[in-house]
Amino acid sequence: MLLRPFHLALTALCCAASSAWALTTVDIAYLEETRPPVATLANLEPPPADLGRAGVELGIRDNDSTGKFLQQRFQLHSIQLPVGAPASEWLARLNKTKARLVVANLPAATLETLLKQPGQEGVLWFNAGAADDALRQSRCRPNLLHTLPGRAMQADALAQYLVARRWKKWFLVTGPQPEDAAYAAAVRRAAKRFGGQIVGEKAWRYSHDARRTAQAEVPTFTQVAEHDVMIVADERGDFGDYFLYRTWLPRPVAGTQGLVAAGWHASAEQWGAVQLQNRFRAYAKRPMQAADYAGWAAVRSVGEAAARTQSGDAKVLRDYIRSPEFELAAFKGRSLSYRAWNGELRQPMLIAQPRALVSLSPQEGFLHPSSDLDTLGFDAPEVKCKP
Repeated sequence: MLLRPFHLALTALCCAASSAWALTTVDIAYLEETRPPVATLANLEPPPADLGRAGVELGIRDNDSTGKFLQQRFQLHSIQLPVGAPASEWLARLNKTKARLVVANLPAATLETLLKQPGQEGVLWFNAGAADDALRQSRCRPNLLHTLPGRAMQADALAQYLVARRWKKWFLVTGPQPEDAAYAAAVRRAAKRFGGQIVGEKAWRYSHDARRTAQAEVPTFTQVAEHDVMIVADERGDFGDYFLYRTWLPRPVAGTQGLVAAGWHASAEQWGAVQLQNRFRAYAKRPMQAADYAGWAAVRSVGEAAARTQSGDAKVLRDYIRSPEFELAAFKGRSLSYRAWNGELRQPMLIAQPRALVSLSPQEGFLHPSSDLDTLGFDAPEVKCKP
């Protein structure tokens, strides 16, 4: 009987502790279109069916690994709809999840349509699928962050490496697709920014199979002014690979094929990256690609913010992620953060050839008043929209 008050006090203490450490669930929605396969002429490795989604799913696993010590659980709601699905259907599916944190692997037009719908101002969106520079320079939104590097970041990273190597004379070849023209525009901007000189430009308009005719046509097509490197704008991979080793002058090929600049590459191993590569390969049974990394970084941003704030509230997380205090360790040797002026993730860019890492941009010597990472992409004075 003398022990009973002690037992009662202990029970009350345990109940109070249990209440204080109640499990917090953080809901994250992932949106992607089920795209039909694209028939490309040089596509020996078709895009994986889970491209982007596998990175998001691994991010959830990584969040849960640390979240279990903080009584946090991360719930993924994956939404897939066909190309052309109306905004009302997307939002109906999204509203059922009650998620206020959304990772979108969508084309820019679809993403912008969804962001314009009523009630989305309080939702934090991560763009992990659209590289369009307009989303980062003229049509940015305060509730939209970008983990996939825009074309300006890609072109700037490549340009810095080429200029650092003193390969300053460029021959630019542009494909017929709208995204090819957008990438070429980013290359022209990067040339002006860092001292590159485009000494020749041509448009590739051949509609036949480059695999059969490249040996005859590429040498003739590439007879242009003296240049140090040929830059190809061929985002779909229709023809760019067939320029390697076939040009009239023996010159390296860079851009969307050959030497590329990307947010991630399967050959990255430094700064603990091999751990991420191995975890991803064990989970997805394939190498991690840039789109996977973009999805992973978005989910990990939420996980890092939840751990630091010990909150699952979307507004709290949004405010913290966009604050100067936020930092994300992401296997690139630097802490990553989001730019206040357009929401783009400032991050080093990997310069790589198909099977090996070549360099990392920003390159040494390209300076900035606050962070050399802001030499890649749009700096604050270049952004027309304001947060």
